[in-house]
Amino acid sequence: MSTTDDDSRFMAAAIRLARRNLGRTGTNPSVGCLIVRDGMVVGRGVTAPGGRPHAEPVALAEAGELAKGATAYVTLEPCAHHGATPPCARTLITAGIARVVTAVVDPDERVNSKGHAMLRAAGVVVETGLMEAEARRGLASYLVHKSLRRPFVTLKLAVSPDGLLGLRGERQVAITGAEARAQVHLMRAEHHAILIGAGTATEDDPELTCRLAGLEDQTRLRIVLDANSRLHDGLKLVTTARDVPLLVAGPANPALADSGAEFLACEFDDGRIALPELLEDLGARGVQSVMVEGGARVAAAFLEAGLVDRIALFAGARPVGEGIEPARQVTSPIAADARPEGFVLTSTEAFGEDRLFVFDRA
Repeated sequence: MSTTDDDSRFMAAAIRLARRNLGRTGTNPSVGCLIVRDGMVVGRGVTAPGGRPHAEPVALAEAGELAKGATAYVTLEPCAHHGATPPCARTLITAGIARVVTAVVDPDERVNSKGHAMLRAAGVVVETGLMEAEARRGLASYLVHKSLRRPFVTLKLAVSPDGLLGLRGERQVAITGAEARAQVHLMRAEHHAILIGAGTATEDDPELTCRLAGLEDQTRLRIVLDANSRLHDGLKLVTTARDVPLLVAGPANPALADSGAEFLACEFDDGRIALPELLEDLGARGVQSVMVEGGARVAAAFLEAGLVDRIALFAGARPVGEGIEPARQVTSPIAADARPEGFVLTSTEAFGEDRLFVFDRA
């Protein structure tokens, strides 16, 4: 690969652009594309909501005639197969692109280096693997779904300085401030599904929707693990099931018969829902990413099963357990000041007084 600092700068911009529609592109990945000529960006594109059009034709349309002889920076290998639209590799060739720089090879069996081969056969210079690690983080849901046939799993935890997730009998305890909570809502919009256990559903009575202005319609699916039919028709999740899809993983519950909730028959392991099989079923339904917001038991179960791909750990600034008897304290399975085994710290951000530590599986 023969690339320059300018190449890295433009690819970094394409990676940032790709995040704009993260979680909004259906079963297609959110890809970023920049068309650059003589050191100037002449076209920008990101996969459109719903998955069409792809990033490349959007960027080429903006560039127009300036695309001839230009370089295209694409976060994922251009597709090589005919679908609802022509292959993006062919579209780049037709537009007269002289050079294509990509970050990640598409693992889709219909592509998987075929796009690069098509470009090279047409005389286009192709450079691959630039900023691959950075691009893979944004494409993680798509890549895991394609390679493992299950959703990418993000475990979200909010932990107080005294190591607690909350207090029993107190409903939802505010561990973090408004800025951090807004980030959680953004994360919800970026995932295909949000998952909790029946305990959290009945004790905290959450709605599990994105309530950021302009993103209210981005909650696609809410999932509750309910092995023992604990949900009832007075919960917010249930009363809103006709407006925002609710999938109950567990046996059909007569109390929810008229709620609009869907039930998913599950396999059980020692009386608990078998999580690997559940994720396989969700993957088969096209669910590419799941954010687990459940309590300590659900978090521990996903960690013990080795099914967590990313941990988003919000470290709150204020203790919540002072003067509370230990029996009522809900302890986090992960300490805010310790790296989880098998994970590496990939980013740290500040939200008001709180901190977000993101760990990816090594």
